[in-house]
Amino acid sequence: MKIAVVASPVTPLRPAQLGGAQAFVCDLAAGLAARGHDVTLHCIEGSEVAGVRLVTVPAPRDAAAALVMPGGDDPQPAPGVAAALEAMFDSIPTGVDAISQHAFDAPAFALARGRPVLHTLHLPPIVAVVVAAARATQGDRLAAVSHASARTWAAAGVEVGEVLPNGVPDLSVEPGAVDRVALVAGRISPEKGIEDAIAAARSVGLPVRLAGSHYDPAYAPNLGGAEILGSLPRVDLRRVMAASAVTICAVRWDEPFGMVAAEAQMAGCPVAAYRRGAMPEVIEDGVSGRLAEPDDTASLARAIDDCLALDRNAVRASARRRLGLDAALDRYESALERAAR
Repeated sequence: MKIAVVASPVTPLRPAQLGGAQAFVCDLAAGLAARGHDVTLHCIEGSEVAGVRLVTVPAPRDAAAALVMPGGDDPQPAPGVAAALEAMFDSIPTGVDAISQHAFDAPAFALARGRPVLHTLHLPPIVAVVVAAARATQGDRLAAVSHASARTWAAAGVEVGEVLPNGVPDLSVEPGAVDRVALVAGRISPEKGIEDAIAAARSVGLPVRLAGSHYDPAYAPNLGGAEILGSLPRVDLRRVMAASAVTICAVRWDEPFGMVAAEAQMAGCPVAAYRRGAMPEVIEDGVSGRLAEPDDTASLARAIDDCLALDRNAVRASARRRLGLDAALDRYESALERAAR
């Protein structure tokens, strides 16, 4: 198939990604290309993605204004972002069979109208103009990344025709000694519950490593003496996961998927998480991690303690069975074939 993959113009795609959606878009485009499809990845200048042909447009100057801050105000109108999206759609090759569209930006829905497109909704329905654009789109042109996310969109009046869970690559990481330390990873923003994670880890005597980049400039959490690793390239983060006793995902919102949780399990690291959003779909409770009552740090601390006794080989086996990239690519191939009809 001739496939165009459209990323959000709000941030470049790089080895150390701003978020899980960006990482998956890179994996998807490169994975489809490796399977023999003719793939172009449409993104902004400064992107670095191996294994796929990039078609770039200049980065919009108002990109920061279009960042979605979960729990905050809706993004302000960003004419530069809209113009970048228009340029991206204009650059899609003629004769393309299907467009896999991943920008959580309202103009993308209008620009794709009448084309063989599948929009993947990587976030919950938290931006009014995006929800309105999705409502005006046929359900069979929309995909959610988990059943939990599909239910959240349905509650907002948007019927989603496809559920396409993300997947993560099985990277080669040499197993080594596991440190008695908890890992908190992902973007540093309020909905990730970083302070809950640190408090729960401390209560069971575990020091904390924090890997990720600041996302919300207004958010200044108390990091409680955590070791700050910063934003890490994918392979480096996977190594840190493999060497950590537990990864904590204390999500404070309806997590649409949970790439950090999936990546950690693939590295053999059990995950303690609040039972919220897609976490029950991503974590095999009692096998690859433990689920805690939402917003209850005492429950989360017990989940962390339970994770320390889990078989790490079983954690990895569970992840390979349920969360691999190949299965996600299979799902996208089938969905994009339907979109092409």
